[in-house]
Amino acid sequence: MKLRNVPLFAFIAATAFAGAAHAAIDTTQFQVKITITESCDVHTVNASDIDFGTHVRSTTATPIDNQGALQLNCSRGTPYQIALDPGLNSSSPTAAADNRRMTNADGGLVPYGLYRDAARTQFWGRVLGTNTVGGTGTAAQQSIPVYGRVAATDVAAGVYLDTITATVTY
Repeated sequence: MKLRNVPLFAFIAATAFAGAAHAAIDTTQFQVKITITESCDVHTVNASDIDFGTHVRSTTATPIDNQGALQLNCSRGTPYQIALDPGLNSSSPTAAADNRRMTNADGGLVPYGLYRDAARTQFWGRVLGTNTVGGTGTAAQQSIPVYGRVAATDVAAGVYLDTITATVTY
């Protein structure tokens, strides 16, 4: 009789261990993700006006030069291009060295140019990579000069204005 109990005990023990061997397992996977973008903070793009001052009407073609600046902050390593449109009173929808114009209340016009260089030989337009100013962000504010020139002041007396839109592409 005892021999019969031993195999029964062995069967019960084997069954108990077999149940542990058949425990269920399930797995899943998940991703850890971050997206980094380049940035030029449009809210910190500022411009200082170009004020050519007050001048007497003159028939001599002595150019009047002055400059302003664009301040922008792009993330470190971000390449950018800055374009300037032709203004509100341009003689053409394409920016060129001689087609920007300031206007007064009577509709009079004063031609002027905006340039990328202090010598005022490279006009500033909006064709990326051709007549724009490029750079790389430093994660700090950068000052980009805008050089202006009025070729002559042989126009009616008055206050002349124009508005330029600067566009940063990055």
